[in-house]
Amino acid sequence: MNIDLTIVWAFIIAFAVFAYVVMDGFDLGIGILFPTFEVGPERDRAMNSIAPVWDGNETWLVLGGGGLFAAFPLAYAVILPATYPLIIAMLLGLVFRGVAFEYRWRDPGHRRLWDTAFTGGSLVAAMAQGMTLGAMLQGIEVVDRAYAGSWWDWLTPYTLLTGIGTVAGYALLGATWLVWKLDGESQNHSRRLAKRAALATLVLMGAVSLYNVFLNAEYAARWLTAPEIWFAAPVPILTGIVAIALLRALSVARHSKPFWLSLMLFFFGMAGLGFTIWPNVIPPDVTIWEAAAPERSQIFMLVGVAITLPLILAYTAWAYWVFRGKVGHEGYH
Repeated sequence: MNIDLTIVWAFIIAFAVFAYVVMDGFDLGIGILFPTFEVGPERDRAMNSIAPVWDGNETWLVLGGGGLFAAFPLAYAVILPATYPLIIAMLLGLVFRGVAFEYRWRDPGHRRLWDTAFTGGSLVAAMAQGMTLGAMLQGIEVVDRAYAGSWWDWLTPYTLLTGIGTVAGYALLGATWLVWKLDGESQNHSRRLAKRAALATLVLMGAVSLYNVFLNAEYAARWLTAPEIWFAAPVPILTGIVAIALLRALSVARHSKPFWLSLMLFFFGMAGLGFTIWPNVIPPDVTIWEAAAPERSQIFMLVGVAITLPLILAYTAWAYWVFRGKVGHEGYH
């Protein structure tokens, strides 16, 4: 049986992106919500909950970006020039967040400054990631296998909507993570934040989905005409079921369940977006096969991924297992 390696690589990169979104997403979400926490122990406990794992979560960003460059070089060569300002903003946001994370503990005299940098970096990175997604979904102009648009094509009402939706979604992940990891009044505070973030996320997911129908005739046909609609219908139905379960879990004294339901909400959201653009990697015209590297290159890289990916998964699982449970008042180091 012949295996289409291009499809295999598409799913590897999709998995890496999803892993990054859900793992670094709650880190960024805590940063976004940080100003709502009381200065002192509540902020310290929120940051301590991600201290052992936040930097390892960046591994998935490297795997996704590196995999895109290696397996789909044309996509890499087009998407980056189309979104350079957003990519630069995202990286600077991640740098500020990382520096603030370390210096907040080492330089307590300027802790307010580092808290601001932590929040600002998280917000900028989340917004930039969401707008990058929107810039891809709205379509990128390609001529002769090169980006042919302008410097500002990424800035539209649609990309602003996807950016705000991503910020809300990350805030939901961060709040539900803290519901799981904290206790007492801090947990109750996080649960209240999670309810608001859940409602905002659901409204914005619906708004993006509706916008997609009017954004591109092909997207509308994919979701509203037979036989495609029969394959697409389970996604919004399951999303609705998960949304109801999430809101119910946040209304009672559940600990980890809201976080897992939030992950499921992200999964179905990304599945819907994947169904919308498939098989294009650069909407509206460049498919994964047109953007793919030669087969020999894909085979060579697949050997490396087959070795490193299980190691990354094992290390990540071990780290989360070691630091399971509730978070106390102990310091970062």
